[in-house]
Amino acid sequence: MLQSMTGYGKEVLQLPSKKITIEIKSLNSKQLDLNVRMPQFYRSKEMEVRKMIAASAVRGKIDFSMYAEMTGTEEAASINMDLAASYIKQLKQLAADSDIDGDMISAVLRMPEVMRTERDELDPEEWVLIAEGIKKALLAFQEFRTEEGVSLCNDMTEQIDTIERLQKEIIPFEEERVTKLRARIENQLKGIDEGFDQNRLEQEMIFYLEKLDVNEEKVRLANHIDYFRKNLQKVAGGKKLGFIAQELGREINTLGSKANHSEIQKKVVQMKESLEKIKEQVLNTL
Repeated sequence: MLQSMTGYGKEVLQLPSKKITIEIKSLNSKQLDLNVRMPQFYRSKEMEVRKMIAASAVRGKIDFSMYAEMTGTEEAASINMDLAASYIKQLKQLAADSDIDGDMISAVLRMPEVMRTERDELDPEEWVLIAEGIKKALLAFQEFRTEEGVSLCNDMTEQIDTIERLQKEIIPFEEERVTKLRARIENQLKGIDEGFDQNRLEQEMIFYLEKLDVNEEKVRLANHIDYFRKNLQKVAGGKKLGFIAQELGREINTLGSKANHSEIQKKVVQMKESLEKIKEQVLNTL
């Protein structure tokens, strides 16, 4: 089933001494545009995280965030003195400028990367748990995309059904259009005093009517409609749906240029309205 490019997934892990919060969200983008934010201590795993997301998300503007909150005492915990001093200096300036006072020490200790441990390497067992958490967040993210995709699919199905219905409503006007055109030409010729060649008239009318014939456009339009419906069932069919929508527009425009009938023109305008709605929705699909 078609998926939306908009998605959101979240997973919270409670480890022995910390809480890990993982969030993944995405918006529209023609390509994969991935932004990863994670604590410095886990930066060595960034490429692994990027590969996990790229394999699952395909494309979109994706923001991945991972936060670590200390909930216990880790062995050999220490304070990053240089960073803490920098925070204190900035907080003092802020307090002086805004005339606001507070517990600076408590505030500084909660700042990112101030509290650190003497561990030089990431615990492999801890990362296994975090990696599982990322997979669960990605699963929730994909489920969100699928649910949004159902809504998009329903909307586009409604619009493509409308285009198909309008195409069929054109048929009764086609014969009427030919009859009126023939009558108009004959009435104009009645005003000519000199006789005219009836056979030549028939040849000219056939040539003229062939230029206005829309049977080929209707066949191609019907084929594009069927192809569009088939691609609505694919998970990542957004790009192809965009190409098919362009072909639908080409045939609808040709129908309009050949119409030469007010009622057919009205149907063509309604087709274009439905097609514009489809194009807007296609931009949101994976």
